[in-house]
Amino acid sequence: MSEISILAIDLAKGSFQVCGVKADGAVVFNKSVSRPRLYQLLADHAHCAVAMEACATSHHWGRVAQSYGHEVRLIPAAYVKPFVKRQKNDRADAEAIAEAASRPSMRFVAVKSAEKQGRAVAFRTHQCFVRQRTQLINALRGHLAEFGLVAPKGPASLKLLEQALAQPDVDLPSPVREMGSLYLDQIGRLTELIEKLAGELDRASKTDEELRRLCTVPGIGPVTAGAIAAFAPDLSTFDSGRNFAAWLGLVPRQRSTGGKARLGAVSKMGQCDIRKLLIVGAMSVIRWVVRKGGSSNRWLANLVARKPRMVAAVALANKMARMIWAMTTKQENYRMA
Repeated sequence: MSEISILAIDLAKGSFQVCGVKADGAVVFNKSVSRPRLYQLLADHAHCAVAMEACATSHHWGRVAQSYGHEVRLIPAAYVKPFVKRQKNDRADAEAIAEAASRPSMRFVAVKSAEKQGRAVAFRTHQCFVRQRTQLINALRGHLAEFGLVAPKGPASLKLLEQALAQPDVDLPSPVREMGSLYLDQIGRLTELIEKLAGELDRASKTDEELRRLCTVPGIGPVTAGAIAAFAPDLSTFDSGRNFAAWLGLVPRQRSTGGKARLGAVSKMGQCDIRKLLIVGAMSVIRWVVRKGGSSNRWLANLVARKPRMVAAVALANKMARMIWAMTTKQENYRMA
């Protein structure tokens, strides 16, 4: 087994396809193994490169492989697909992973630590509860609208519905009042959890040096800073702020050929959570600029005057991403231009 230079693993839940490849690209074996057998294989095998697609459970298996002294290469699934030959099956996928991992120009994903993934779980949980609360509020609004009780969107309008359900003179069937009370109780419990998680993020942003530095940028709050800390890799791996913005999908999509540059809308590739939050934060900054009637930042003032708000927000989000890269790599706080 010492002749094998790359172990390519097609990940699954219970059955894993493992392809062993020599340095010259020749396939030594391509077999299916169980979960316990995979642990044993990684423990017993001589040190080599372990390649996997960067998908669910890949960071866990990457940490396991690293603990046994292997070099881990996580490859984005989109970069593996071109190497799949003909039909798609587990054997072909494992061979494609091995082929992609052997390319000298291939880009790999850094293995996340358990602590970093824990931050991601906290952020996802907060966002999940927010979506569930919004779903419940909209369901309650829709049900009560059938009985003539109409309220605006958002949690702020919940008081109106609560007061209407509590008034005995409002003509509502008793089952509707009972179901409305169930909705309100569930929304209240979710609100408590959301506020608790948001408070933890806010406290972390005041004690953690990295989060505190990110929160000095206008338009970035504890939630956005927490998302950057949870999902972004070590920013020193990017050569420039532009590369970080490209990783977030905040640069134009190119369709260039024949020496003629054709740039379209933003690519929307990469990490969607950070990109969305940066655009939302940029839009809040733009609203403040419009409300104040101008800004000391001439670049931003001219941008808002010339472009639609969403276009300006994406451009500002791109600039914010570059500032985040510069601040993090240089260990400096935000300075007003």
